[in-house]
Amino acid sequence: MAIFLTGSTGYIGAHVAANLLDGYGASLNLLVRARDPQEAQLRLWQALQLHLEFPRFYEHLQTRVRVFVGDLTSPGFGLGRDEYDRLVHTTDSVIHCAASLNRKSEKSCLNVNLRGTLEVLTLARHAEHYHGLRRFSEVSTVAVAGKRSNEVVSEDAAIDWNRSDYDPYARTKKFCEHMARVLLPDTPKTIFRPSIVLGDSRYPATTQFDMVKAFVFLAGLPALPFRPADKIDIVNVDFVANAIAALHQKDQPKFDTYHLSSGTSSQTFRQLTTALAAAQQKRAPVFLPFTEKPFTGSVNFLSNRRGALGYGASLLKVFLPYLVWNTVFDNRRVTSELGRQPVPFSQYSYALLKFSRESHFQYKYAPWPAKAGGTAA
Repeated sequence: MAIFLTGSTGYIGAHVAANLLDGYGASLNLLVRARDPQEAQLRLWQALQLHLEFPRFYEHLQTRVRVFVGDLTSPGFGLGRDEYDRLVHTTDSVIHCAASLNRKSEKSCLNVNLRGTLEVLTLARHAEHYHGLRRFSEVSTVAVAGKRSNEVVSEDAAIDWNRSDYDPYARTKKFCEHMARVLLPDTPKTIFRPSIVLGDSRYPATTQFDMVKAFVFLAGLPALPFRPADKIDIVNVDFVANAIAALHQKDQPKFDTYHLSSGTSSQTFRQLTTALAAAQQKRAPVFLPFTEKPFTGSVNFLSNRRGALGYGASLLKVFLPYLVWNTVFDNRRVTSELGRQPVPFSQYSYALLKFSRESHFQYKYAPWPAKAGGTAA
């Protein structure tokens, strides 16, 4: 029997997969979107090479990983009847990590987040019917809390259906949580809500650059349109992945919902910029909070332009609301259960900044070794 993990070729999903394989000796059923098994294996290798050397990866692929080539939004994932039945009958728990983070496209969020989650829940219901389901874990987001300002939000107070949402991503993820609770009423469930996931505290390399590009752009400005004492809830991806793996594998977690965040220990803009400036031996930026509205207006205007400037502004437009709400998410549940805190962003932000600039925001994937066994090319 195995854990059915979606999103294994994504940033958080790959961290979770590696954690389960190397930390817990788990067997995994992985749904990978590809044209054929060869492309699926290659995509999986690219996703996991941040975490595993090829010999270790290939060993897992041969012994504890089943790859199902399919699409999250297709009926039955687009699998043949025999393959779908095999997936159902070999799945004993589910971690649904796949999602569209395209906050600009409501269509993408509706298709992937709602239709895709419905397909995963259907699979879970089949597995539960035939042999029982140990646990269903949904990787959500703190953004389900909607528009907030100057708050510390607890898990139980996050969902407010009368509150406006920031974007289609937040709105659809809120419905995903609701669907899981309604369609799997008797299955043990765990909802994980990461905050802003930015970088790995153990090493500077990353394969996810959208939020990093916004961070690097802001880090290069001599003045920032923020209030210096405001907090920003950033959490390291290794903490997030470890929490998901540990609590999913735990027999009886204490709660059914966890904020994977920095909570009240989140650092202020001044703390972050001071540390980053010191690491670069340069002067810290000044804060001009009264320029927030004109700055936002300029970003909105430039986001409609073509070229690199327009692309950069469009990224910043997506993430800017999350930087100015001065809201953090209570993480006492997860820190008490795991017995540790996330690593402060200031301790690894410069390494992430340096790697991203020097790599020109591209990760150089290692190819499939020519002398290796298998079929990927």
